[in-house]
Amino acid sequence: MASLPSTSATTTTTNIMLAVFEKKTTQIDLYRPLRNFITFHYSEREAQNLEDDLQTLKELRSDLERHSDPSLTTRRDLLQSYYRALCLVETRFPISPDKDHINTISFVWYDAFKPKQKATQQNIHLEKAAVLFNLGAVHSQIGLSYDRNTVDGRRQASHAFIAAAGAFAYLRDNAAMKASIGSSTTLDVSVECSGMLERLMLAQAQECVFENTIAKGSTPGVCAKISRQVSVYYEEAFAALNVAPLSQHFDKAWITHVQLKAVLLYAEASYRYGLELHEKEEIAEEIARLRSGVNALVDAKKYSKGAAQQLLDAISKLEANLNRNLERAVKENDRVYLMRVPSPSSLPPLPAFSMVKPMAMNEVLDASKEKMFASLVPDNSAKALSRYTEMVDDIIRTQAEKLQQASELTRVRLKEMDLPDSILSLEGNFTLPTDLKEDVEAVQISGGPSGLEAELQQLKDLKRVNQELLVQIEELLQKEAREDAQFRSQFGTRWTRPQSSTLTKNLLDRLNRFAGNLKQASESDSRIERSVREHSAFMSILDHRPIESALPTLARPIMSLDENEDAILGALKQSLRKLEILGAQRAGLEDMLKEMKRKDDILPKLMTSTGSYEDLFKKEVSKYDHICEEIAQNIEAQEQLLLQIQAQNDNFSAIFNLEDYKASREKCYKQIEAAIAKYREIKDNINEGLKFYVTLQDAITNVNQQCSDFVMTRNIQCREMIEDVRRQMAGLSFQDGKTTGAYSSNYPSVGHQASRPSSQQTDSRPQTPYYQPPEQPSVAGYGHPPPPYGSTHQQPPYHISPVSGSPYLPPQHQQQPPAGHEYGQPAYPGWRGPYYNAHAQQPGSVSRPPYTIPAPYPPHQGWLL
Repeated sequence: MASLPSTSATTTTTNIMLAVFEKKTTQIDLYRPLRNFITFHYSEREAQNLEDDLQTLKELRSDLERHSDPSLTTRRDLLQSYYRALCLVETRFPISPDKDHINTISFVWYDAFKPKQKATQQNIHLEKAAVLFNLGAVHSQIGLSYDRNTVDGRRQASHAFIAAAGAFAYLRDNAAMKASIGSSTTLDVSVECSGMLERLMLAQAQECVFENTIAKGSTPGVCAKISRQVSVYYEEAFAALNVAPLSQHFDKAWITHVQLKAVLLYAEASYRYGLELHEKEEIAEEIARLRSGVNALVDAKKYSKGAAQQLLDAISKLEANLNRNLERAVKENDRVYLMRVPSPSSLPPLPAFSMVKPMAMNEVLDASKEKMFASLVPDNSAKALSRYTEMVDDIIRTQAEKLQQASELTRVRLKEMDLPDSILSLEGNFTLPTDLKEDVEAVQISGGPSGLEAELQQLKDLKRVNQELLVQIEELLQKEAREDAQFRSQFGTRWTRPQSSTLTKNLLDRLNRFAGNLKQASESDSRIERSVREHSAFMSILDHRPIESALPTLARPIMSLDENEDAILGALKQSLRKLEILGAQRAGLEDMLKEMKRKDDILPKLMTSTGSYEDLFKKEVSKYDHICEEIAQNIEAQEQLLLQIQAQNDNFSAIFNLEDYKASREKCYKQIEAAIAKYREIKDNINEGLKFYVTLQDAITNVNQQCSDFVMTRNIQCREMIEDVRRQMAGLSFQDGKTTGAYSSNYPSVGHQASRPSSQQTDSRPQTPYYQPPEQPSVAGYGHPPPPYGSTHQQPPYHISPVSGSPYLPPQHQQQPPAGHEYGQPAYPGWRGPYYNAHAQQPGSVSRPPYTIPAPYPPHQGWLL
């Protein structure tokens, strides 16, 4: 220990203060035992990875032993760093005499006040307690190093003594008890000694504040309160020094110094308080206070032996000031006031006011942010972390459920009150329910009811095109039949090929079926047109843009008795805004909970904690208490606000006749829904018609191509036959026996190619092509001679076996229909409406092909050869 003199700037006292020397220790090796433990319990690779941390710990301990840097602030920083490292070592390396622990390390420390006494322990508690003691000692030395003759010097000294008090308080609360449990210990790190040193450092810090208070010229009453608190701190330190076990452990000079300081500052407070009483003309109490101060100083002189001369001089100077003021007060009381002076023992205690408190060292000494030995995680720490995580998850889950339930309750309650829809309707901002609005928008995008006329016209155009195609095909076949009849009449029996009516029977049947389908489709079109006309007014509501313009509006009452509609509406809107604010706050609180959990990593604290995990859990979980409280307050406020909104909405509903408005609005909703259903029904029927006409057009076009090919082939064969007949009539020899009988009644069907004799291959005349049936990929060129007219195994042209099926090909197969294909089928196979007489589908027919609306329609000339 040491006491360094310092001259006070005040006129009341010449100040000297105490500082504490550090404890001494012996050299030890931490590196090798810790590294061996890592290698044995983890791996050599882990030990190599932690080599830097081990070296750092070794250097910190060596610097602690050597006092290598004379700077007090550097020494302070070293002690703080080493203490944090010890916290990390404690949670990862079991140091004890146990054979399974690190039992080769013994920490030795000497008593700071009795250097001959030492303690040796095979645990880290003595090491941590000694480091904390030395940290407080260094802070006290820093405080004593400042020049306290200046205001700034006294302020800095006060802060240093406050830090010293914090270090000793931290020692008392966290390490002193554990260090005292060992068989070998020293008194300087005991709970009693650390508590005494804390009060001593607080007394010296408050004394620096008192000196600055006098220097600033504060009122006597303020100075008296601060001075009295200084004496209180010294009295508490003296009380600890005056009883066992400390009474025999400290030098007599220390105890005397603390006792005299307590008396001196008490007398100083009495002196300053007397000045304030004199200003208030409370002379009787002034006299009693001054006498009390004088008596205390007189008694102090009796045990002042061995005290510093500066302290004795300060006592004498203060005693003289007290006596001078006392003599003045007695004279004034005897001559003027004549008050009865109370005895000092009857006076209430002097008022005191503390300006200092121990510095909180938790943050300075917190090792949770240190990275040393971070890769070593003991099982108990991992299990504790898992348990803490479950606790936090349970809190967040519970609070999140409360928030969600509150939001859902708000939504349901507002829905029951038809809010805020009714207010929006009153202001003209109402909108349809989302699903219904999407349906209306889809109808409007597709053209709406006003666009149905254009689609009906499209149906008429497609029907007309199909009808014109049928007429053209019929005229083409009739023309060919007339020409055939003319030549048959001209040549008589020599014209041996089959009649056109025989060969075109199947084609004509198909054309008749197409005509029948068109007639049925025309009837369906008429029914659709009637449906559109009948429901156009009903569906016209869907053409309103925006659709909300067709809805009924909530209007103000025509007559009002008290004209308070605006007040009621304004109050309701304000309550709804408050409710919205509460909802936004809930969303923010939930985000805060999630963010806190994301940042909540207590593993470092678990790794450095030396106390109970339960205490740490309780402290850490308490971080969420304020958010939980805010959530509870939010939900409570919402409940009260909903009750208020319910009452306000009742008044609003009564004034604005809300029930009638709801009824008319629901009726309008149903009308819109029915209009959408009817529109979709008609739209689907029109689409079915468009599909039918487009597909039928493809089928008729295909038949048209077959008829054109048939007529062309018949024309070529007709010319060749005319030439043959003319040669016969001229007596010319035409062919050998295999060809002279070619004009038999079994005329070959056009479209089925028969085998021809090899002799025909040498004919030098232009060759006539055979007609290619529709199942072939393409129509062949017409460069081959006609087939022999007498060939056998021939069928009529265009013969297709009747097979039930779709009346038209799907669009992707319409170029060449397969054999057995039927083109006749009732119109609109997909019509499914009450306004259309659906025709039963032929048995065995396949489903109708997909529909793609053609645009624009192809010109008539493109369907004929």
